[in-house]
Amino acid sequence: MNRRLGLAGLFLFSLQSYASSNSDVIAQGEYLARAADCMACHTQDSAKPFAGGVKFELPVGTLYSTNISPDKQQGIGNYSEAEFSRAVREGVAKEGKRLYPAMPYNAYAKLSDQDIHALYTYFMQGVKPIDQPNRDNDIPWYLAARWPLRLWNAINAPEPVSTPSSPDDSDPIKRGAWLVEGPGHCGACHTPRGWMMQEKALTAASERYLSGAEVEGWYAPSLRQLPYDAAQTAQILKTGHNATSAVTGPMSAVITHSSQYLTDSDAKAIGLYLHSIRIEKNQQTAAPQLTMTDPDKNYLRYCSTCHGKEGRGTPNVIPSLQNNLIVAADNPASLIRVMAYGADTPQTLGQLSWSMPGYRHALDEQQLADLTNYVRGRFAGKQEKVTASQVKAILSTQ
Repeated sequence: MNRRLGLAGLFLFSLQSYASSNSDVIAQGEYLARAADCMACHTQDSAKPFAGGVKFELPVGTLYSTNISPDKQQGIGNYSEAEFSRAVREGVAKEGKRLYPAMPYNAYAKLSDQDIHALYTYFMQGVKPIDQPNRDNDIPWYLAARWPLRLWNAINAPEPVSTPSSPDDSDPIKRGAWLVEGPGHCGACHTPRGWMMQEKALTAASERYLSGAEVEGWYAPSLRQLPYDAAQTAQILKTGHNATSAVTGPMSAVITHSSQYLTDSDAKAIGLYLHSIRIEKNQQTAAPQLTMTDPDKNYLRYCSTCHGKEGRGTPNVIPSLQNNLIVAADNPASLIRVMAYGADTPQTLGQLSWSMPGYRHALDEQQLADLTNYVRGRFAGKQEKVTASQVKAILSTQ
């Protein structure tokens, strides 16, 4: 009798240990899914997480993200772990179909076998199955063929790694590099692309890496010329703003769904890594002109109320126009879009979000060009002039 009770107790203890261990793996997978920004790209309806349907405007046409919930009909519920690994790290779906490289498998190739196991366990056991059909892509038939992707992968995609585990925080710069180059896939937006639409660099060994790029009508600025330190970088990743800057545009979704959930040490590690690869820009333009000589009347009317006559803003609330990434960027697209359509800061835990109104209704294309030139010239020393036709072209991109 006692022997049976003892065996039963051992069995129950083993079940509890397994459940605890499995819970830890699921939690690890959820954290990696957050770090990899899976939610933002695969969730169109917040009530249906990971059910796909997010629209991406690409040079070849319109692509819609797929259902990656564990639904067995519409999602990935029938994937084995090996098939899941191949899709995530090599861009090959279960049936052998090549995935378009809008899926950043070139970055996910840095995920280890242990990482993949945690992600697979999370998606199969920690995510609710959603029976939502995948939406057909709107890509012309002559560009929709997938067989050329085999050649594209051979040229542009790295081999997956099988390291025992991901870098820990004992070396924060190494950890930050892995987060940025791997699951965070920051290069997908911030690195310029070549004629094959490939990222021109995948690591900081090349100065092109994270040097800034156009994305869906916005300009993702260089991350190698950040005007603030590692701690301020970590704050903007966690909250969407820091003492002098705020985030809007496509990066808002990244912060809302992904980076705000990073541990403080991981956010700091990213900041330290980006600071370690910082490139001092060779200034070819004149120094910023911060005096109020010949002020732009539209700046005084629409901008100075919040940003101030000297463009300093309000610390941790209204971003400064001095040392501002989108003001100082060589490409004015983001600045023009913010002026025209306004901006919203990300929704993050415990932080207030604020909105800036847009002035497309009040300013025509020439006035927006003049205002852009004033702000860029005064606060960033930019001498290049934006024209009304450039403004029209930028605002025509949705």
